[in-house]
Amino acid sequence: MEFLTELVKIALPAGLVLYAMYLVVKSFVTKELNQQQTELKLKLAESNLKYAEETLTIRLQAYERVTLFLERISPQNLIPRVSNAQMTVGILQQILINEIRNEFAHNLSQQIYMSSEAWNLTKKAMEETILLINNSTIGLDDEKPGVELGKKVLENMMNQDLVPTQEAIDFVKNEVQQFFINSES
Repeated sequence: MEFLTELVKIALPAGLVLYAMYLVVKSFVTKELNQQQTELKLKLAESNLKYAEETLTIRLQAYERVTLFLERISPQNLIPRVSNAQMTVGILQQILINEIRNEFAHNLSQQIYMSSEAWNLTKKAMEETILLINNSTIGLDDEKPGVELGKKVLENMMNQDLVPTQEAIDFVKNEVQQFFINSES
């Protein structure tokens, strides 16, 4: 019995010390784990913020390029830029359409940064501009001076009150403004 009493006298304090050490170590490990989780969340949040800023920059550049594309293919800007006095109607028509298609091909990759609706309006603007040019050649002799085609395209735009690129430009501008409205909230 004396042996059992001595064993309890030794085991009980040792057990209490061991339990106290367990609680201290557990508290330390929990605190350390929580601190590391907080640091990881902070780094992740910073990374996400940096990613969002980079993505916004890229998207804004895409919208800028598409707006520039739309402005460049609008007939009132395109015709004076590519035409000259030596061109015939047929040549000017080909050059105008080729210029529009080349500009479009150059900006195809921008669609991945834009909404589907914005990109579809961009394509529609391009197609309507080509259609306007082609319809304006009806009744014109291919060998007449190209300036007549330029005048006819601009006349048709005014008569139809149609600027083929304007709807897409307005939509793109509104969509870009939404980035800033959403970021302020």
